[in-house]
Amino acid sequence: MAIAASVEVAAILLVMLLTISTAIARSGEYTVPSETIEQVFHRLSTEPLDEFVEELPRIPKILGYEERDGQIFPRNLTIGMYAKKWSFHRDMPATPVFVYGESEETASFPGPTIEAIQGVPTYITWENHLPLHHILPVDDTLPIPQSTTGVPAVVHLHGGVVAPDSDGSNYAWFTRDFAEKGENWSRSTYEYPNVQHPGNLLYHDHAFGITRLTILAGLFGNYIIRNPRVDEELNLPRGEGFDRHLVIADRDFNADGTIFMNTTGMNPEIHPIWRPEYYGDLITVNGKIWPTLKVQRRKYRFRIANACNARYLNITLSNEKPFIVVGSDGTHLGRPVKTPKLVMGATEIFDVVIDFNDVIGDELQIVNSNPNPNRAGIEGKEALVIKFLIQKDIVLDTSHVPEQLVNYAGLNVQENEIAATRYISFAEHYSDANLRTHLSINGLTLYDPATEMPKSGTTEEWYLINLTIDSHPLHIHLGTMQAAGDSYDIGDLDNFKICMNATNYDAAKCNVHGLLAGLHAETPEYEKTWKNVVKVSSGCMLRVIVKFFLVETNSTYPFDATKSPHYVYHCHTLDHEDNVMSRPLIIV
Repeated sequence: MAIAASVEVAAILLVMLLTISTAIARSGEYTVPSETIEQVFHRLSTEPLDEFVEELPRIPKILGYEERDGQIFPRNLTIGMYAKKWSFHRDMPATPVFVYGESEETASFPGPTIEAIQGVPTYITWENHLPLHHILPVDDTLPIPQSTTGVPAVVHLHGGVVAPDSDGSNYAWFTRDFAEKGENWSRSTYEYPNVQHPGNLLYHDHAFGITRLTILAGLFGNYIIRNPRVDEELNLPRGEGFDRHLVIADRDFNADGTIFMNTTGMNPEIHPIWRPEYYGDLITVNGKIWPTLKVQRRKYRFRIANACNARYLNITLSNEKPFIVVGSDGTHLGRPVKTPKLVMGATEIFDVVIDFNDVIGDELQIVNSNPNPNRAGIEGKEALVIKFLIQKDIVLDTSHVPEQLVNYAGLNVQENEIAATRYISFAEHYSDANLRTHLSINGLTLYDPATEMPKSGTTEEWYLINLTIDSHPLHIHLGTMQAAGDSYDIGDLDNFKICMNATNYDAAKCNVHGLLAGLHAETPEYEKTWKNVVKVSSGCMLRVIVKFFLVETNSTYPFDATKSPHYVYHCHTLDHEDNVMSRPLIIV
């Protein structure tokens, strides 16, 4: 098995285990597994895994609609959350996971792809069949559900345009058989109207304080909204064999096959377990470590999702051939964009076409060049993603990539359309020992009163300001956004931070515009569309346009978006989100 951490990290971990073993947390009825010194050595001394020895799994698909007599009708689904074992590699013991499925037998890692039709509602009853105890260590110094009857969970449709009571509020969690429910729980069946533009979404767990754990355990999956007319007109590669999902997630494993997650924090006096970011050294795709996929010499469409907790991916093709990007997150691009690389933040999705017809040789890989930032350089195993095995003969391919894709109304926003301007600052907070204690947005957290109250049907501009050492992928529930320019460095950053702390994070009063020191990075062409996630780099400011209505038609929402329990926006680095880099969002 692959080495899950460096010797240096192991040494630190051993010392911490010896000196602060009493800091291992218990949270209510959760049992936190401890890692013995022997287990650390066992994990570090195992043999490397063989590469590219198993085929890419085909993710199960569930239709969110019914077809009768040539007509499309809404469908009611029941999908549960289950604990089971999953095989990530042929030479590893099976791994305990939490997964979604219509039954325990069919539940999968990632969960089944839910396929909906634009304009046809899908109704899903989410059931919690999770056990009494979590399979990963829980840090009860973070704000978490105080449940005693099992692992709490709630489902959020990431990028979905849904009413507040179907959005998966952090506080709408529930345990097995609804024995306990969070304060915002109101219904067991969620309604997904599917009125938004066709595109790629994700669904995942969203219970506050433990989202990073439940997603790491496997509670995530794909959700597609299709429009058959658009599919027909664009004629991109389609069909079961030529339109595939690639869900990329990094993980570490113990020698017994269990998912490795630290049981000691970097600031254990404050947080015994929590760490700022989780990085795994093994890359999984659709639940397999370094899989292969047999392909024909023709075009394929791949919907690539970054399901890592924290890791940014920088993926390329091994022959330096460009990706042809046709969509990003939940929308198409206006025109296809060729790019040699894709930089993907957590939960970002890119819809790409790869043409294998002109590849020299019979193999091609997707590789990752973005390392674990806690180490110098990228290690060989982190670079491995997936290998394509290309058949010899050329086949008939009637699909194509059109010069024009989908142009959305109002892609270029005029100044007189801006209803409000907001400054959104990402900050980290440290102890006297200079160790991170928590994160915030404008100095506030999820538990402080809402300050962002956009009016339904309006357009706003948000200046995203990153005061931290990390890049942050911003996700806004309900709202749709796009970068309205490039990313700029903030000059004299240290004094700017002092001013921000002294003024309750009033960026305008601290003259942020006057401090811009120059271009940091241009927004890639493949990100210039309406998105669910936008990345803001360390020490930089980025202007984004946010719309609180349907961007495809410029029409208002077909539900009351002002109702409780409202929405949130947050950093989608899950370890940051769980340690309160999240804010309430109230639509008025």
